[in-house]
Amino acid sequence: MSGLHERHLAVSPEWLTLYYRDPLELTHGEGRHVWDADGNRYLDFFGGILTTMTAHALPEVTKAVSEQAGRLLHSSTLYLNRPMVELAERVAALSGIPDARVFFTTSGTEANDTALLLATAHRGSNQILAMRNSYHGRSFSAVSVTGNRSWSTTSLSPLQTLYVHGGVRSRGPYAELSDERFIEACAADLEDLLGHTRGAAALIAEPVQGVGGFTAPPDGLYAAFREVLDRHGILWISDEVQTGWGRTGDHFWGWQAHARNGPPDILTFAKGIGNGMSIGGVVARADVMNCLDANSISTFGGSPVTMAAGLANLSYLLEHDLQGNARRVGGLLIERLRAVGAGSPAVREVRGRGLMIGIELVKPGTDDADPEAAAAVLEAARAGGLLIGKGGGHNTSVLRIAPPLSLTVAEAEEGAEILGEALGAAT
Repeated sequence: MSGLHERHLAVSPEWLTLYYRDPLELTHGEGRHVWDADGNRYLDFFGGILTTMTAHALPEVTKAVSEQAGRLLHSSTLYLNRPMVELAERVAALSGIPDARVFFTTSGTEANDTALLLATAHRGSNQILAMRNSYHGRSFSAVSVTGNRSWSTTSLSPLQTLYVHGGVRSRGPYAELSDERFIEACAADLEDLLGHTRGAAALIAEPVQGVGGFTAPPDGLYAAFREVLDRHGILWISDEVQTGWGRTGDHFWGWQAHARNGPPDILTFAKGIGNGMSIGGVVARADVMNCLDANSISTFGGSPVTMAAGLANLSYLLEHDLQGNARRVGGLLIERLRAVGAGSPAVREVRGRGLMIGIELVKPGTDDADPEAAAAVLEAARAGGLLIGKGGGHNTSVLRIAPPLSLTVAEAEEGAEILGEALGAAT
């Protein structure tokens, strides 16, 4: 055990998770690579949990941060803030939400917490619909709408949460249905559920479930849900903390795969927009955002430094068509990983879109999750020079792959080869 690990254990909560038997201290990064304290170099396929979206040490972002820090580090929302207004204008325009208003936070958890506050205030109800296998953050309210028991730390809640079918396509009672019938069954189940409730405030849903193992419904499910929700006056919150900014390749936002009945009422974002800086936020229609009848501010949300980083990062993303790169290179990567998975009896499914890919592991010859194998592959990949993540619900065990969106074809090929070797060695 390293000295730093010992010091960490002495001052940190026991529930603060660390990857690897010998935890890793990262010291610096560049592009799609990072280095540890022993000088080892790794290809990064997890990007600080999908947060280093563009590249490590991206010069455009570091320059913007340095220049803004040299002028003004902090002011709070009590003062006009030019970088915050400029980024809000761009996010509002990109969101697809008409007459949009934007509120910045410091994390995805805080963004979802704010969205729940807005929805419950607007509707005068503390009842929330959430998806099974979901994850929305670690605050008291966000945990209470998380449908994944591995991350739901308490049953105490300020909200009454009801869980809906549909977030997981290949498991559960509707798994054997066609996509069309799957959507019909889930929408009918939602309608039936609402017949037993009193005026829910909102449905909160990740278009692709992140911590849940990169699971997703067929395209169009949330459009079908929207028809049901609209009949009951219920808001739709799209949690885009992991799916936003073009990561799925096909769309800029995850909700756009379900766009037949328009955009969500509320959209939350975080992670990638700051490329490592602490930015989260909420976009909502003006009538929803303005429904609060009490004063509020944010001390650190919309910080001049983080906003400068977000503006520079978003500009780079759009100017270099990183969404298109995620579609092209991600398509190649998932093909390679499916070929690798076809040769391993431990791989149940390789799924995803763009640069958001999950490899679900099971005990060979069964449909049972194999978390020990997932941990072993994580270790073997690290030994081979590759960093990946893991996740999944109560009955799944998934390797999570989400590199920076500037990933090259050569790096995709290299990562797939290392993963293939790690699966062979560990399963």
